[in-house]
Amino acid sequence: MALPAPSAETTALITGASSGIGVEIARLLAERGHGLTLVARREDRLRELADELSAKHPGRRYEVFAADLADAAAREKLAADVAATGLDVAVLVNNAGFGGHSEFVDAAPSGRDVEMVRLNVEAVTDLLARYLPGMVERRSGAVINVASTAAFQPMPGTATYAATKAFVLSQSEALAQELKGTGVTLTAVCPGPVKTEFAEVAGVGELAESAPEFVWLSAEEVAEAAVDGAAKGKRTVVPGAFNQVGTLLGRVAPRSLSLPLIDRGWNR
Repeated sequence: MALPAPSAETTALITGASSGIGVEIARLLAERGHGLTLVARREDRLRELADELSAKHPGRRYEVFAADLADAAAREKLAADVAATGLDVAVLVNNAGFGGHSEFVDAAPSGRDVEMVRLNVEAVTDLLARYLPGMVERRSGAVINVASTAAFQPMPGTATYAATKAFVLSQSEALAQELKGTGVTLTAVCPGPVKTEFAEVAGVGELAESAPEFVWLSAEEVAEAAVDGAAKGKRTVVPGAFNQVGTLLGRVAPRSLSLPLIDRGWNR
């Protein structure tokens, strides 16, 4: 098993654990016996989840830390808080992130794209830098990085989001190779459309509603694919047959063909 065995001295740290995929991954890891460290901005939701899991799986530690991971100072405080628990991070799930839908020049004055890079790229890299060395030293650990099918091709209309997820996928695949033989695995999970709050936060609720039902997956389905993939030591997981075909096309289609098609379908 590529996932480390649970123990009283270790924890699975999950970011973006207040909703959607993060919640479902937390539930699955708790079922496998892991104590959890739940991180997100909304502390009330984290505590509700911790209470739920504590009632269902008593005798384990469920730590809750509210943090805006786009903020470097908040990440520093989180690291100190986690260290104070005395627990080693044996599993790291980088799930926190957000997207957006607009022309870059229209969104630029808001600073939202810069914040997106800070959360989707900088925070992921920061947490990897904090916890991967310890895993390698202990020769045991697993990382799940949540990327996206958007990582496989540039996407006009959501240029920065797709670029951040391309970074996560590229970094994840390279690190997975670097980690060979260390006892530590890294799995990139690339979901397509998922029935969560993500679409509303990203401002694509109407577009999402117009998408055919067969392209959608539930948060539970994505979480199961993520945890199962990590347990098998897979480098990359793309949940859903439709998404697997789409990502293959994204890798091989000429940009001169794919960019106008994405622009027309996504924006016009």
